[in-house]
Amino acid sequence: MASYHLSVKTIKRSAGRSATAAAAYRVGERIECQREGRIHDYTRKQGIEETFILAPKDAPDWATDRSRLWNEVEASETRRNSVTAREWELALPSEISVEDRSQITRDFAQELVSRYGVAVDVAIHAPHREGDQRNHHAHVLTSTRKLEADGFTAKTRVLDSAKTGGVEIEQMRGLWAELQNRALERAGEVERVDHRSLEAQREAALERGDPLSAEELDRDPELKLGPAANSMERRAKAMAERQGREYVPVTERGAVVHAARQARAAFREMRERLDIARETYGAEREAGQGRVSAGLAALRAATAKDRDRNPDDFRERLARVVGQSRDQDDTPKPERRNYARERLKEIMEKDAGRDGQAAVHKLDGHSEYDMGEGIGREARKSSVNERLKDVLNKPREKLEIEDEREQERGDDENENTRDRDRGEGHGL
Repeated sequence: MASYHLSVKTIKRSAGRSATAAAAYRVGERIECQREGRIHDYTRKQGIEETFILAPKDAPDWATDRSRLWNEVEASETRRNSVTAREWELALPSEISVEDRSQITRDFAQELVSRYGVAVDVAIHAPHREGDQRNHHAHVLTSTRKLEADGFTAKTRVLDSAKTGGVEIEQMRGLWAELQNRALERAGEVERVDHRSLEAQREAALERGDPLSAEELDRDPELKLGPAANSMERRAKAMAERQGREYVPVTERGAVVHAARQARAAFREMRERLDIARETYGAEREAGQGRVSAGLAALRAATAKDRDRNPDDFRERLARVVGQSRDQDDTPKPERRNYARERLKEIMEKDAGRDGQAAVHKLDGHSEYDMGEGIGREARKSSVNERLKDVLNKPREKLEIEDEREQERGDDENENTRDRDRGEGHGL
């Protein structure tokens, strides 16, 4: 599934960084920093798919020489705490082709040149061989001064100002989302990305009458792992794959992120099942089928996804996600809530208050007994999946007879219960 990411960082001398080192590392080249007298050699770096430089039309010829370009950037800054460069980090959709990824990155870089008059150095990276193979991304390094015919001139204060910087970056975020969505559409993909905050997306979903999307968006942003934790989790995943076992996070942050991703995947599957059930129910009703027949067809279509697979029951997988999240709550997480467990618990416990017609559209039957709220009771109701299998394998005449017998047994049990209640009262 396509996901959106755009972050903007600065290369600061006060943090011990230089534009020459940053450029050499991202493009995998050797650059000698004249200001520091150091050589930054990253020619052995792997995973770099493409690099290119874009500059304004009236830029000097040396702007296409990477070593000269970034040494000129360093020379144009005289203060010890200068910000020498700005980096735009972009996530590229894995669903589109290599050519499309290159083109949308180039289009974004060209907009930076046109909008701010800066020099832009781009490096497109392939996913790490031990990491997520969908993690295509680009590093777009820009100067913080305009590049004109005479060299670097004025600072791009519009990006530095507290009043205008946020607005400018938000507009560029919107452009990046638009470029990706166009590429996804050309590739025939249904998924789209959204640069807005989760809260803004949730409000928009409610306004257009889409409560399911709003429910899915009612969560915290995903916790960022960081370089150290990400490296540890990557090694743990590789080890689990080699040993043929399920991956178990080894860090606290990794556990939180893993649970959140499982929760989102579970919710997406629930929504997919619901869409299938609704479409099937509507088609059956239009074909003249009654509510019961259409409902059974809808449930059959929604549960058919599991026939070609052999995992645990979907309800059990959901419960496992909740259980993992609950285990993670035993470790201290200041000022954070376990949104995966809370949201899934709400989703799975929404049986109460739903009418019979809505129940027809449920994907899997979950009652309070399934969630452990009926602990201590003598009996547990069978799930809708279990009852559905019996129903689908029986003729309609037999169903009617069994329904009458079931109703008679229910009346007898109610009568016996009232007799016991009266007997217990007399014994006091």
